This record gives sequence, structure tokens and C-alpha cells, in this order.
Amino acid sequence: MAKTPAAEVVAGDRAVRISSPDRVIYEATDRTPEVTKLMVAQFFADVSAPLLRAIGERPTALERWPDGWREGMRLATGPTDREGDGFYQKRVPKGAPDYLETVGITFPSGRTADEICPTEPAVPVWCAQMGALTFHPWPVRRPDVDHPDELRIDLDPQPGTSFADAVRVAGVARELLEELGITGYPKTSGNRGVHIYVRIEPTRPFEDVRHAAIGFGQELARRDDGVTVAWWKEERGERIFVDFNQNNRDRTIASAYSLRPRPGAPVSTPLTWAELADLKDPRELNLFTVPDRLQDADPWAGIDSAAHSLDPLIALWDGVETNFPPDYPKMPGEPPRVQPSKKVAAHWDEDGNRVEK
Repeated sequence: MAKTPAAEVVAGDRAVRISSPDRVIYEATDRTPEVTKLMVAQFFADVSAPLLRAIGERPTALERWPDGWREGMRLATGPTDREGDGFYQKRVPKGAPDYLETVGITFPSGRTADEICPTEPAVPVWCAQMGALTFHPWPVRRPDVDHPDELRIDLDPQPGTSFADAVRVAGVARELLEELGITGYPKTSGNRGVHIYVRIEPTRPFEDVRHAAIGFGQELARRDDGVTVAWWKEERGERIFVDFNQNNRDRTIASAYSLRPRPGAPVSTPLTWAELADLKDPRELNLFTVPDRLQDADPWAGIDSAAHSLDPLIALWDGVETNFPPDYPKMPGEPPRVQPSKKVAAHWDEDGNRVEK
């Protein structure tokens, strides 16, 4: 069979070459036709303006699925995992075009890297050529990569809960934000969860933003018994988990207008609060339906119009440190990194360090 010739997708002032344009990235479902590589690239071109509002000038990791996504495929868990079908690209790939710009960042380990810094519509389209489906931007911008300008509230349904539960909790979150004089912008995760973004003044380090997320989650849990901030899964129960650790350095959430590796090419889609309250099935928001929504307006068009202080959110935090992700270095005040059901008090000192017997 003859090889399909490359195609071009116009993005801004550039024409981006797309090889193997007929490669199937998503198989057809009972509600959506199959999606090809060319269709993915064209989608990112079509939503380039609001997509760049979400990832522009930010260090951005790519979630790449070079052969497309199928049920049963798995995402590699780290650089030494060679069995994954998809993987995270945190450093600029070889062969990047000269118009692709970068920004230097520092990981929690102290290592450094240059990550992609999208600045124009052609960049996400070129990323599609590299098999990228999902963009994972840091909550910082290039002029200051150590002080986030974005608080991310991740409402993560646990087993036994549903998208409807996440939507209900999002409504409680909206009420709390409004009481504090803060504007939040919701979106679907592209799966079962809901994300709420808040633009903040870029004056505080990552640790303060994380504490603000913990405090916000704690107040939500006081208002709704279907919410938890328990880090250990065995303590969460059938509740919506506010994943505060998504606000750590080098912890990212799928951006607005990213595709997700799920059946039907779902999109992490910005919504108005009214739209979110009425949405029953987030699968309705996919590569085929989302571009038409933008013919009217982008619900996040005003997200950069105001930046809020973190002070009222940090004031909600009880001041008690909780666990960081397992690949983080031990942090000041952090409790022992051991499941509560397996913890033996005598094996740990008051600072959370292991006592060798």
C-alpha cells in the first residue's frame, strides 16, 4: 500500500507539516467517528486562540501517544518505564522547529530542564505532529517561573462517586469563592472530574499556593460531607477528593482545550457555571463538538482580567502540614510517608523521620 503523503495545517502565519495524516488516533465509538492525526492537528489549529490563553508563555509538558490511543493502553509512569504506550515529554524533543521557544524550569529534585513554552498557534499543531494529545502547563509564566499565577482546584471523584457528585461539589466551591470575593473558572477534566481555576497574584511560592488549596478543600469538607482532603486513599471513602498536591512544583493538570486519552476524543472544556450545572455527560464535549462552541464565545475569555490575593484562602488552612507526592524530597513539617493503617508510632520521631531500631 502506498504511503499517504504528508499534509499541511495552517496555524497562524505558518503551515505545519503533518506526516502520516491518516493514522487513526482514536477509534470510532457509538457516538463519534474515528479521529485521525490530521484531525487532531486541525483541532488544535481551530481552538488555538483559547488554547494559547491557557498554555501560552507557560512551561508545558506534552503527553504523547505516537501511535494513537486505544482501550487498554497505558501511560508510562516515569522515564525508566519502557512499557508504556504513552509518555510525558518534559524536555524539548529533538528536531523541534526554530520557532518553538523554551523556558528553563527547576524540578523538586533540583535538576533543571528547558521545557516547551508555547507562544504562537503553530506550536500546539507541531506538538500534534509529535503525537501530543494533552498539554500539561505549569501554573507559572515565563517571566517568573517560581511564583504561580494560577490556583488549580482539582475535584477528583473517588470510587463510588460520579461526575454528578463533582458537579455538586463544584457548586459549593463556587459559593465559597464568591463569599471570598474570588472569581473561579470551571472546566471538565475530560473524564469524570471538574477543575476550577483562579488567577492569583504571582507573589507567593508554590508551597503557599498548595496551602491555599488545602485550606480551600478543608472548608469545602466542612460544608459538604461528600468532600475530603485525605491524602491516603484508604481514608478518602466515597467522596470527592480535593487534590491539593496538583499545586506543587512540577505537578500539572491537563490544560483547557486539551484532548484526553479516552474513548471519543473528549476535551477538557471550559464552561460557564450554568453550563456545568446542566451538564450530565462530559463525553458530549469532544473534538467534534467543542470547536462549534467557540463560534459564540470562550467561557474563559475574561480569566486574565483580575488576579486575586491568596490571603483569604490561606486563612482557611489549619496550619497542619500534610503529605507531599512520594517522589518529592522530605518537606519541613511533613508527617511520615506511610499509610495510616501501617503506621507504628514508635517507629517515627515528632518530625516525621524514621527511627531506626
